[in-house]
Order: sequence, then structure tokens, then C-alpha cells
Amino acid sequence: MNLSEQQRLHCIIQLFDRLFLVAENTQLIGDADEPLYIPSSSRAVPHQLIFRENFLSSALHEIAHWCIAGKQRRLQQDFGYWYQPDGRTVDEQVKFESMEVKPQALEWIFSNACGQKFTPSADNLNASDDIADDTGFKKALVKQARQWCQSQQLPSRGKIFIDALSKEFNTADPYNLTYYQLSCLV
Repeated sequence: MNLSEQQRLHCIIQLFDRLFLVAENTQLIGDADEPLYIPSSSRAVPHQLIFRENFLSSALHEIAHWCIAGKQRRLQQDFGYWYQPDGRTVDEQVKFESMEVKPQALEWIFSNACGQKFTPSADNLNASDDIADDTGFKKALVKQARQWCQSQQLPSRGKIFIDALSKEFNTADPYNLTYYQLSCLV
């Protein structure tokens, strides 16, 4: 399937809504300045999983957070997660990266399932050199992605989404361990 990124994004939005709009009362919405998860206050209105602009990688990243968040977290804005914007200290960056390993590892598997290039993000563009080395973070991503692919013990909504993406985009086995090596990360 030779689709542009925007065509793939359109398919992903439709697929997410087919899988989860009714089942989980959650809708995927793009074209925002910043990503945000807004829980619904009533069953009549869906939860909103909002991704940045129309970036496919942002959609996959926000879906990964949503798939990992438990039921109680999905009742809180942005799942109740801590977030410190760009310009973090060394300690804040370590905390950020530790919280991002699972979502980004899942995003990586999603990316392979839909033919999207994955680029990890330490999300700290103004970092000094002592913070900028993300080798440890990348190694943790590899370890987590490989563990999930080997065990098939993924978050349940994540597994459903991966399998649906792979079928929709007719991609090779997204659980193939050769895709999850340090050399695969830019």
C-alpha cells in the first residue's frame, strides 16, 4: 500500500474510531496546537484523544499513551501525568524519559504496523550536552519493544490496535524482533 503520510493518517483516524469510538467512547482528533486527552463528563460525549496538528507520529504517540493508561487514568485530563516542558534539568529529563519508555516503545510497534518511520523523542530540544545524550533512553526503548514483541503481553488496546494496523496496511509482522534494534533508531 503506497499511501502518503496524510492518507495513512486519515486511515488511522478512521481505524481508531471504528475500534474504539463505541467500545471505549473515545474519539481521535487532530489539528491541535498541542496534544491533549480530555475525558468525557458523560457517556453522550466521547473522550477526546487530541494529537498535534496533523502529524501521524503525534497521533500514534497519543494513542500509545491512551492504550497504556488504566481506567482511572483515562478519567483524568492528560491521564493525570506529570509533564515538564522543554528546558528540563538532568533529574527532570531522567524522570521524563523513564515515563516515556513504554509509550514510545508501543508507538514504535504501531509505526512498524502501519509503515511509518519511528523516531524516538527525548522532547528536550534546548538540552545542554550533559542532558542531550539519549543513548540510555534508546536502549530502554529497544529493551521494552523487544520484550513486548517476544512475550506478546502488550496493553490489550495496544495489541488490538497493532493487529488492526497491520491488517489495514498489509505490513509484514510488526512483532519481528529485527525491527527493534538500536541500529534502527536515528
